Amino acid sequence: MSQADPELLLRELGAWDGELCRRELPAVLPRLLSVYQESEDWTEHIRVLRILTEMFLPHISLEDLEQTFFSKVLPKTLQFFDNLMCELSSKAKGLTSQSTELCSTVRNLLQTVVQLLETLTGCVRYVCSLQGLSLPSVHSLPSSVLCVLKSTFTHCKDSESVYCGHLHLISDLLQAMFKETYSLQKQLMELFDLISISSSSSEEDITYMVSVIHTVLEICSVISNMDHALHANTWKFIIKQSLKHHSLLQCHLKHSDILSGLCKDTLLSFDSCLELAEQMKVSQIQEGTDFRLFQKTVKLCRFFANSLVHYTKEFLDCFSDSCSQLHQLFLQIYSKFPPSLYAPEILEVHQDEISRVFLVALDPLITQLLPFRPFMEQVLSENLGLPPEQQLPQCLLLLTIMDKLSSQPEEVQTLWNTGKSLSLFSALFYSFQQCCGELSFPVCLPQVVSTGQPAVPITLYHYVCVHLCSFIASTLPSHFPQLERALLDAVLGSSMITSLLAMDSWCFLARYGTAELCAHHVDVIAHLVKAWPSDCCQVSALAVLLRRMLFLMAPEHQVEFAHKFPPEEVENLAVWQHVSLRALSPDLRAQVASQLCSAGLARCRQWLSSSRALGGLPAVNTALSALLAACSSAGATLEAELKASLLGVLSQFWSFLQAKQVSDEPCLQKTLCLLLHLLEFFIQALDAQLMTQVFALQSSLLQLHPPDHVRLAMVDFLSSMGKVFIPQEAQRQVVPQLSCLFASLLADQTWLIHQHALEAFTHFAEETRHEDVVPWCLNSEEAKNKVVSFLAKTRQVEETREARTERLKQERITWSAQVLKVDRELESPGEPVAKRACHPPSEEQYKAAVGTMEGAVEAVKLLLQKGSPPGWLAVKLEALHAAIATLRDNLRTCCLLRCCVLGSLSGLQSPKPRASYLNHISCCKFG
Repeated sequence: MSQADPELLLRELGAWDGELCRRELPAVLPRLLSVYQESEDWTEHIRVLRILTEMFLPHISLEDLEQTFFSKVLPKTLQFFDNLMCELSSKAKGLTSQSTELCSTVRNLLQTVVQLLETLTGCVRYVCSLQGLSLPSVHSLPSSVLCVLKSTFTHCKDSESVYCGHLHLISDLLQAMFKETYSLQKQLMELFDLISISSSSSEEDITYMVSVIHTVLEICSVISNMDHALHANTWKFIIKQSLKHHSLLQCHLKHSDILSGLCKDTLLSFDSCLELAEQMKVSQIQEGTDFRLFQKTVKLCRFFANSLVHYTKEFLDCFSDSCSQLHQLFLQIYSKFPPSLYAPEILEVHQDEISRVFLVALDPLITQLLPFRPFMEQVLSENLGLPPEQQLPQCLLLLTIMDKLSSQPEEVQTLWNTGKSLSLFSALFYSFQQCCGELSFPVCLPQVVSTGQPAVPITLYHYVCVHLCSFIASTLPSHFPQLERALLDAVLGSSMITSLLAMDSWCFLARYGTAELCAHHVDVIAHLVKAWPSDCCQVSALAVLLRRMLFLMAPEHQVEFAHKFPPEEVENLAVWQHVSLRALSPDLRAQVASQLCSAGLARCRQWLSSSRALGGLPAVNTALSALLAACSSAGATLEAELKASLLGVLSQFWSFLQAKQVSDEPCLQKTLCLLLHLLEFFIQALDAQLMTQVFALQSSLLQLHPPDHVRLAMVDFLSSMGKVFIPQEAQRQVVPQLSCLFASLLADQTWLIHQHALEAFTHFAEETRHEDVVPWCLNSEEAKNKVVSFLAKTRQVEETREARTERLKQERITWSAQVLKVDRELESPGEPVAKRACHPPSEEQYKAAVGTMEGAVEAVKLLLQKGSPPGWLAVKLEALHAAIATLRDNLRTCCLLRCCVLGSLSGLQSPKPRASYLNHISCCKFG
């Protein structure tokens, strides 16, 4: 054998058989390794590497493999590979179709890379065939192969830019390189399946395995868009190895990086699904390459969902700082999927495929996260600051959590229902309030109405209400304080649609719970209605809730309610004005109606017979509202004498009402609206004088542009005029005013008033015996055309779905900006601190003011003893009496609000059982 010429040595080795290689291994291997280290030629390098791996590697014992072979061969191999890839990238930049010599050089370089990959693959394959493998015995091999894999995959991914658009010249070799890299990675994964580390392994082995997993994670980010199967298998390796060595690696792995990669690749695959589905909708092609690719991508999404579920299940305790990523994953997926307004337009069949294959697989992840406090705190955080497109997904996520909680242990339910910042109930109401665009559209969601039947689309409001009520039915009694507080906050909130949702849910609770619970809730709400000022905006919401819940009370509890709030007592009119007497049994209804009429008439007569000061008008309006409630619900049962008394008292108001004063005073506007509604019940009993007064006032007032609610009351009154034959002596004045009123209201620019005017005019025209008045009401061609279109039910030009969606998005942005502006104004310091410093009045100031009042009263007493009083004194004293009554009412309201605030704070600190919590609220009976 030659001792000096490497070429001659390699030729001689080519003729050796396996037995000869085994015998000569100790003598030849050092020389061959020396030749390998000194070789600079690519061809010679590959040739020597092949001889080493194919002829001599099989004859090295497993114990000597690392020390004798891998540690000496692989460093040089990596150096050679790096030089090869560097030169390849350098040469590729100048590649053109005309430069045949350069093209040949690049192809030779690529061919060398392919040969190197094949050699490494064979090496790894041989190692896999060995028995008793351990990590120390092949320590250098996996790390070296991973460096090669990362570099070649990166080169393939960047090939478009590396080869400057000349891929067609080397595409066959580039494809071969990718294929061999794929095979090498697959072989390496098989190797790791055969290697295990245990509790007896060294710290170095554990660190090495962690490094391998993190390197493969980096490779994942490179190959994410290259090949579905490759991508999935790479992630499968990461998950498998992490779970295989769970106890040893748990504290060393970068769990946040792994979770971030899984979430990112899940979203990328999901986006690809949507893009393909959108393309197929545009092209109207449901079969072929795109559809097969769509199905493969959906399955890839399912793989990622399953991987997330498995990985999260094993390492959940390590995700305390990563819950925002999981939260965002759900929000981003649902923001891009129907029924989101921001989702692309895709066909229903593709939507069903994604739901059935991907979303169903992702669903268990939510169940796994329910017991995890950091996830709960993330989802229920008050400072999420979500963009508009994620408000609906947040609402749907909360509903999904609600659906799952009923099957969870009590401690998990307690975790969510008694959240540190928000309870699940409060968070849902807040999230629902942000979905203004979806509620206006409205978007629809699938809901199974009855068992065994297919799902039908229902509105978002309906969907939320059904799921919330279902959750309320499963809520533990110990969580009722949070539920009741959330319901009350939502009812009293600024959003009308959210307030309505809370009312519907509360009514469900009243029907689902015991009769005693319903009665107690009604009692609490009634006390709140009675205590708060009638012009407080929250009272209207509470009043609607009170009206509805009275229908749900047991008859015996309704009787008790009438005893607690006697209708004959004037101070209880504030409650009964909001109640529909139809909720009561016939006997109780007749009794309450009679008592309400007596109390209301007494209050009206008292005011009419006094100075008629505006300060006493709110109490009169309350009495008129109570009379309206009695007439609306039990008018047919009222005695004829009582009806006559009612009409007589109502007639007295019209003699002093003046259009200018009504236009300027909101309390008089409310009085006028109530009087118009009440007159509708006595419309056929109006005499000529009263009818003339009523129309004269309306005609004068309409010229002063009254507010919307006054014009709506006028519309309702005019609608009832179709039942009346106008007396002969009143026709000359009333008929022209009637036609002018209709003409003005039909031309109103406010769409709500215009719509009601069309309905009222139609109703009037169908019933009236004064047919000649009808054409006078339509004083223009435009008015005639609108009425004709309304009667013909002609549809107006409607927005397209796309235009309406875009408009609602812009409206939501405007609304969000306005809310943010208001919040900032509330939080801003405003005026300098020195100007804002305002201390509450001291007890001495109150004593001084009350002392002055007492002194003035004593002075008036002395004057009365000395002589006859002036005529105006009685009027002045009556006004002072009303002012003192107002002060007393304000004092009681302040006490109520203070008690309620203290009660809420107390409830937050130490939640009470259901009954004691409501008793705490009901104790605020304000006095």
